[in-house]
Amino acid sequence: MRILLVGAGGVGSAVVPIAARRDFFEHIVVADSKQNRAAETVAKVNDPRFSAIQLDASDRAQVAAALREHRCDVLFNAVDPRFTMPLFDAALETGAHYLDMAMSLSRPHPHRPYELTGVKLGDEQFARDRDWRAKGRLALVGMGVEPGLADVFARYAADHLFETIDEVGIRDGSNLVVEGYDFAPTFSIWTTIEECLNPPVVWEDGRWRTTEPFSEPEMFDFPEGIGPVECVNVEHEEVLLVPRWIDAKRVTFKYGLGEEFIGVLKTLHKLGLDGTDKVRVGQEEVAPRDVVAARLPDPATLGDRMRGKTCAGTWVKGTGKDGRPREVYLYHVVDNAWSMKEYGAQAVVWQTAIHPVVALELVARGVWKGEGVLGPEAFDAVPFLDLLNEYGSPWAMRDQSETRAA
Repeated sequence: MRILLVGAGGVGSAVVPIAARRDFFEHIVVADSKQNRAAETVAKVNDPRFSAIQLDASDRAQVAAALREHRCDVLFNAVDPRFTMPLFDAALETGAHYLDMAMSLSRPHPHRPYELTGVKLGDEQFARDRDWRAKGRLALVGMGVEPGLADVFARYAADHLFETIDEVGIRDGSNLVVEGYDFAPTFSIWTTIEECLNPPVVWEDGRWRTTEPFSEPEMFDFPEGIGPVECVNVEHEEVLLVPRWIDAKRVTFKYGLGEEFIGVLKTLHKLGLDGTDKVRVGQEEVAPRDVVAARLPDPATLGDRMRGKTCAGTWVKGTGKDGRPREVYLYHVVDNAWSMKEYGAQAVVWQTAIHPVVALELVARGVWKGEGVLGPEAFDAVPFLDLLNEYGSPWAMRDQSETRAA
């Protein structure tokens, strides 16, 4: 397998040292708009199976040319979702397989954004499913941690733990602290603004609907010492993926953001600083959101200042295989001190990076097979979870129905 990894930012730079410990691929070309960033990422592993190039992810023709020149049979998209479609289309054009962690962008309903969906996350990609099938190629979409591992957990629960499912609820929280900054997001602020300020989508009674941002707050008790964190509705791909393959009455995504973080996002929105359309400032034209991103520290550089753990997981409630009510939380926790010591990557980006590498290994070895545009739910969860354990980052399950009974 020859892979074109597009993006050497936080997640892309964490992918390289993870993949360097595995033998399932022949070569990975690391591409970034900044040649020095790609080169620095490759230099850190000192492995001839990696090389670096400069690439504009927004230029479909340039991406297609790179895929051909370097004979890559997989495009691994590790950049912001605004670049998803040019990369997706370049892979289709050249006959490469494709993997991303964030799907094509949504557009709210023009008149009733907090009731009805407009263009949903991933709609543009799923519309091309027939084209991918015709070429006999796989586009594995939403294969990070959330979406990604969370969807694998949902598949595992449906196949092995539950007879019927009332709700699949993705719950994400942490107790991470970044020292030395008043405000320093641990993940791409561009992506965070996109998912947090768009109308969240909920799957309920056989249809998708939307709600207000940060709605339906709840306290969720996260494991391994993280503790209770208030979680709120956020737009996320799992809600658009899970119902396509898994029968559940309700699917939600709630994120533990914190009151201060929500306040900052609301202020950015009020001031129009979340916008992506360029505005003229003096002699220059610039997107307000890009200015915000430029003023904040690169999340990939924050590891030495971070402490704490991050948890991603899937809470499932329904009727177990034994016919009794059941409620479980399947989860994956990463301690920042461990990920920094072991891989030199901060916990949030490392947790996002490991899961697509695991998925690519399963594809390379022929364990996961498929054609068309498919989410993680379309595949057997057990080989993925077994391989994740082999990678040295085990998952776990808390059976809350047993806790209540005790």
